[in-house]
Amino acid sequence: MGACFVTTDPARVDRDLTYEFLSQSYWSKGIPRHVFERAIANSLCFSLYDGDSQIGFARVITDHATFAYLADVFVLPSHRGRGLAKLLMEAVVAHSDLQGLRRWVLATRDAHGLYARYGFTPLQAPDRFMELWDPNVYQR
Repeated sequence: MGACFVTTDPARVDRDLTYEFLSQSYWSKGIPRHVFERAIANSLCFSLYDGDSQIGFARVITDHATFAYLADVFVLPSHRGRGLAKLLMEAVVAHSDLQGLRRWVLATRDAHGLYARYGFTPLQAPDRFMELWDPNVYQR
């Protein structure tokens, strides 16, 4: 992995790069910048770096005691295929503030295999979960 590392230092989040990627992603396309900034400010953020350049990101929304929602995980396309998503996920699940949680959740369209490596499974009791979902909120 060379000079690649993960940091949770909020000052190290390359906000422009992260916003550019997320605002074009299938899961948050068109997210307004002020909403993105509020999300970053209220999450535990993980920035993946290769030397001096941020190349990936993940954030966890959590109460640091019982629950965590993993969101916005990405590695830039130019850096994929090197195992860097695994490096990022290992940092996320090993973080000291996220140990002993009762439940983690996430939503993904295409990365089930990656998350399964870290213990994620389909919902054990999907009949107990509900959602309030507004997929077009950023377009209004």
